[in-house]
Amino acid sequence: MTVTRKLRLLLCDDHALFRAGMKAVLSEQPLLDVVGEAADGQAALIEVERLHPDLVLMDIEMPRLNGVEATRRITQARPEVKVLILTMYVEDELVARCLEAGAGGYVIKDAPVSQLAYAVETVAAGGRYLSPAAVDKMIDHRGQPIERTRTRYDLLTNREREVLKLLADGLTIKEVATRLDRSVKTAEVHKYNLMQKLALHDRGELIKYAIAHRLVQVPVFDDLMEPAPGHHHDT
Repeated sequence: MTVTRKLRLLLCDDHALFRAGMKAVLSEQPLLDVVGEAADGQAALIEVERLHPDLVLMDIEMPRLNGVEATRRITQARPEVKVLILTMYVEDELVARCLEAGAGGYVIKDAPVSQLAYAVETVAAGGRYLSPAAVDKMIDHRGQPIERTRTRYDLLTNREREVLKLLADGLTIKEVATRLDRSVKTAEVHKYNLMQKLALHDRGELIKYAIAHRLVQVPVFDDLMEPAPGHHHDT
């Protein structure tokens, strides 16, 4: 592949130390230029518009807007911007959801730097790259794609997925309405519809569902439970 200029990268991960480490490592690659950072998916959307990167290196589990939904919005609004998922998770449903959202690749965080650099260049050029562990989840022993069973989550609209994420993050329905710039009644309708589609009956079930599907970070659950002083619940 002939490269006439450095590839402009945007790092999106909610851990500042990890971003700093990745920036230091990638800056040593002669053809890569880290032009910006974002601590969550919402910030990534803003930085994509501001910086016009060639590629976004995207984590999945983040506050405000997770990596899957951020990927979907970036690739829909800016198809020229490529997204490479960089995560510690490798469940088959998660890999499939990221690819369906428009990601060009999926790399596990313990990958060697050389593999990550190759993945970045491949995806930026319009190709696709999956870590060996991700390939194992998507391709069977005969080399054929594994057909993913559709889940209830696939039934949700983009707006319902956003409301689900915000509710699981601990926002009240009024705060959700404010965040989305919609009426409380509209937010309530989205909440009702998503609860029906997911067969959930209360906020506790909603939070457990969001955690199980990597839509929120596990510590959120502890924050929402707010145990009384001196009381320790099982984790």
